[in-house]
Amino acid sequence: MIPQLPRTVRLRRCGYCMLKQPMRAKHCQLCQHCVRRYDHHCPWIENCVGERNHPHFIVYLAVQLVVLLWAFHIAWSGLYFEQSWEWLRHNIFLLLSFFLIAIFTIVATLLLVSHLYLVSCNTTTWEFMSRHRISYLRQCESENPFDQGVILNLWRFFCACRLITWEKIYFPEDSDPV
Repeated sequence: MIPQLPRTVRLRRCGYCMLKQPMRAKHCQLCQHCVRRYDHHCPWIENCVGERNHPHFIVYLAVQLVVLLWAFHIAWSGLYFEQSWEWLRHNIFLLLSFFLIAIFTIVATLLLVSHLYLVSCNTTTWEFMSRHRISYLRQCESENPFDQGVILNLWRFFCACRLITWEKIYFPEDSDPV
């Protein structure tokens, strides 16, 4: 649903770069630059995840999950369960590796599933976590003004080759955002 009072949302300037920020952009304190459709700063890739690299980040998570599942299978196939202290002494590192891989597999699965959910709703991690602080989302109560349905959200996320002007989706066609 498009908000009823679009004139109350003002285009803003970044307090750090002093550049005009497009809607859904945020300045990253770690990278020291503004990111379009900012999702989060990822310590795994040591970079911001935003509009230009978010699909690649999803593929990265999927590849990580496949590699971890493969390692999980290899570690599991290497375990030979025999109830003796001798067995435990010889296989302690394999057993620890198995548990470590299992933990990383769970984390990668949760990250991938949560990001796919957010993508299907056309929202970002930052918008999801800080909805109450973002001026253009505060006015929308519980609805997401950028949600265009799961299929169209996924299509535009994975298949759109151009940057999206979010103001055109947020504001009615006849209104002026400023």
